[in-house]
Amino acid sequence: MIEEGKAVPKFQLEDADGNLVKSSQLKGQKYVVYFYPRDFTPGCTTEADEFSKDYKKFKKAGIEIVGISKDDVTSHRKFCDKMNIPYILLADVETEVCKKFGVWGLKKFMGREFMGINRSTFLVNEKGKIFKVFPKVKPKGHAKEVLEAFQK
Repeated sequence: MIEEGKAVPKFQLEDADGNLVKSSQLKGQKYVVYFYPRDFTPGCTTEADEFSKDYKKFKKAGIEIVGISKDDVTSHRKFCDKMNIPYILLADVETEVCKKFGVWGLKKFMGREFMGINRSTFLVNEKGKIFKVFPKVKPKGHAKEVLEAFQK
C-alpha cells in the first residue's frame, strides 16, 4: 500500500457519466480518494451515504471526494442516482489504479479467499502528497473521521 508522504500515483478513469477524470485535474486542491469493494453492498452503501451527507462540509473546507471501485460506469451511474451521490465515482474495471495505490489484494470471506479491493482511504494535500492513510476502513463514521483528519 502506498505510504504517507508519497505523491499520488497518476491516474485517469471514467466517472459515472463516462467522462474521463485525470489526477492532474485535482492538482492544487485537497481531496479524498477512497477505495471501496462494490456498489450497492451494505458497507459501501453506508460509506457512500455518509460521504454524501457530509459533502457540503467537505466542499466548504475546499476538499473534493473521489470514490473508486471495480464497478463499471453503468453501475456507478445507478449507484449515484439511487444514493444521491454528489461527488466523483470512478470506474477502475481493470484494477490498474487499485494496484497503483496497493489496495488490490487477497481477501477472505466466509472461509474462501479471493482477490478484491481492500477498503482504504487516502487524504491528499494541495501539493499532491498523501498525508494520511486509512488502511482498514470501517464504513460507519468514516466520513467524519476523514473530515477531522483534514482539520488537524
